[in-house]
Amino acid sequence: MQEKLEGIFYDFIKRVATGIPEDVYNTIKKAYEEETVPAAKEQLKAILTDMEIACKKTRPICQDTGTPYLWIEWGEDFPLKPSKIVDAFTSALRRVTKDGYLRPNAVDPLRAKNSGDNTGRYIPWIHVEPVEGDKVVVHLMTKGGGSEAPSTLIMSTPLKGFENLKKGVIEAVARAGPLPCPPVIVGVAIGAGADIVMSLAKKALLRPIGERHPDPEAAKIEEELLEALNKLELGPHGFGGHLTALDVKFEYAYRHPATFAIGIVTSCWATRRGSIEIAPDGSYRILSRHLVPENGECVIK
Repeated sequence: MQEKLEGIFYDFIKRVATGIPEDVYNTIKKAYEEETVPAAKEQLKAILTDMEIACKKTRPICQDTGTPYLWIEWGEDFPLKPSKIVDAFTSALRRVTKDGYLRPNAVDPLRAKNSGDNTGRYIPWIHVEPVEGDKVVVHLMTKGGGSEAPSTLIMSTPLKGFENLKKGVIEAVARAGPLPCPPVIVGVAIGAGADIVMSLAKKALLRPIGERHPDPEAAKIEEELLEALNKLELGPHGFGGHLTALDVKFEYAYRHPATFAIGIVTSCWATRRGSIEIAPDGSYRILSRHLVPENGECVIK
């Protein structure tokens, strides 16, 4: 079973590294068709060409293939222990890196030494959430360094919480400029503490572009922030244009009466993420749709 899982994860990681998600591809394609600023349109065309080359040649979408983050929804009746799933994924990650689909990005900060296989102390970074049922769902995001660098934490007072939220998001994206390779997806979260909001803001980036938060108040915040960010007109790679943010994803946790922590995390246009569901018998299905090669063409499946 574990050997079978390693093979499943190998194919899954390779797909995430080389096949852009459907929602990202379609949003950028639509933006290209509608863009009227010549420099911005040219950048969007280059992005679309990059996606298609990566798809046809099964090559990484970007030279920075990111840090692997995993969110695992663990069915309490799944027959294997969590450590076995993690071992299978880690082994697959090493193989995918060795075969050139991922760049080695795990560096020991004390010794300035690259592990060479994208694994090391606390890498891949893993969140496990127990859920009912007998299946395991694994969400993977490979997060680039350029898009991670502008991450921002604001420890606001409750009195100025929402004022600092809007101001902080706009300032963070404007200050970052071209660094995170816009157009970006922005994850935003509020809650009791720093660790909570930074984690939730990153997890929010898993949600597809255009999908609004089920809470209407949260959805309203997403729409308002998205409109404000696109008025910056930074555009693709900072060349100007109408599209600075592909979307804003907002999440929240209950806060302490004295705190109003705000977490802001950006994802580059090459938002590489995917989800896979594994059944007790080892069968699986890919829950996310990607641009993948088929008979010499790129298709969404």
